[in-house]
Amino acid sequence: MHLIIPYAASHGFFGQEALTGLQLPNLQALLALLQRQQVMQDTDTTPLYMPHERLHASALGWNTADTHASLPWAAWHNACNNPRQVTTNALHQAWMTPCHWQVGMDQVVMADPAHLQLSDEESQQLLEAMQPFLLEDGLQVTWHSALLWHASGDMLAELATASLDRVIGQNVKDWMPAGTAARPLQRLQSEMQMLLYNHPVNNARDARRQIAVNSFWPHGAGTLPVDAAISTPHLKIPDALRHSALRGDVQAWRQAWQQLDATAMADLLAHFKATGQATLSLCSEHAAHTYTAAPAGWHQRTTRAFQRLFNKATPAAALQALITP
Repeated sequence: MHLIIPYAASHGFFGQEALTGLQLPNLQALLALLQRQQVMQDTDTTPLYMPHERLHASALGWNTADTHASLPWAAWHNACNNPRQVTTNALHQAWMTPCHWQVGMDQVVMADPAHLQLSDEESQQLLEAMQPFLLEDGLQVTWHSALLWHASGDMLAELATASLDRVIGQNVKDWMPAGTAARPLQRLQSEMQMLLYNHPVNNARDARRQIAVNSFWPHGAGTLPVDAAISTPHLKIPDALRHSALRGDVQAWRQAWQQLDATAMADLLAHFKATGQATLSLCSEHAAHTYTAAPAGWHQRTTRAFQRLFNKATPAAALQALITP
């Protein structure tokens, strides 16, 4: 059983306010039983995808050595739901997320798409208006949910797209796909900005004082690797901390952590006690620390007893290390 915790710590807020008095007894127990075996740390450059996404991709057998290559999450999701559609799975695919770009004096910042509170009907109407332009560029786009549209087409070939979470709250210019392959996409985004400017959905949203949908972001682009795993039953990746971390809401994040400790973390601890095996990965936006059980052998009991006596790792220290290694 491998438990990956996205946003176990966040660079958006971190300090005494986030940690003081935070009680995580099951995490504390696991840290006393497991050893930190692997550290993933972003250094000079920031990969296109988050540490927890790269850990997930590695678990699926994907090559994650090139951190500036796209991870084909759209194709993977399509394969999970349509495992017999081999031809479709071989296509270049991506997610498209309708979003709001806040235009400033010297940068354009993407707001969290969740803040749009976009209804299914609004999303479907916007996609319907965009379809002629998408089809003209050879993109087959189907509606999956209000914030996820599934796209396939040659335009997506060789397109290195950044994770949605990388771009939220950031200057989109820093994360726009670059190179010749990205030019058709950039043109399409400009066309869609003009199309959406006076769309009835946005006019109605403006009347309700809701922010407009004025662009879209492609992510999870690529073709599924041959013979890659589709499912990993042993892997769990709860997103309980994501929304509060992206909002910078410390109190909501603390509450979510306590709930996570009482559920997923408690399950992992119980699994370890029953089997002697468990893997825990704690992630921030730029790091991931993976803890596993001590190697089995004749000295196993001695090793565990030593850990209980001398391992002084606390949840606060483990989480702080994700931010200030």
